[in-house]
Amino acid sequence: MKKPDFHILVCNSFRVAGDAQGACNKKGAANLLQYITEESSDRGLDVAVSTTGCLNVCTEGPVIVIHPNNFWYGKVDSEEAIDEILDALEEGEACEKYLISD
Repeated sequence: MKKPDFHILVCNSFRVAGDAQGACNKKGAANLLQYITEESSDRGLDVAVSTTGCLNVCTEGPVIVIHPNNFWYGKVDSEEAIDEILDALEEGEACEKYLISD
């Protein structure tokens, strides 16, 4: 299996019991999955997109993490935010506007 260049994890707030209860899910994280996948493909980025359980930074939700860069982004609640993050990724940089980790 060829590994993708990037793995984008989208918090979907699933808890141990399997229920999506947290901030990311309630703030529309699931609605961003298709846009991230399609926009990454349109840009020619080699990306795998996955949902995750709760990433425990609910105050920053919706949260996405991009590996292998280990960029943690918060308040990613629109297609415009995704565009800005993917623009920076294409340039090999972090998108400081949404970055929640150093």
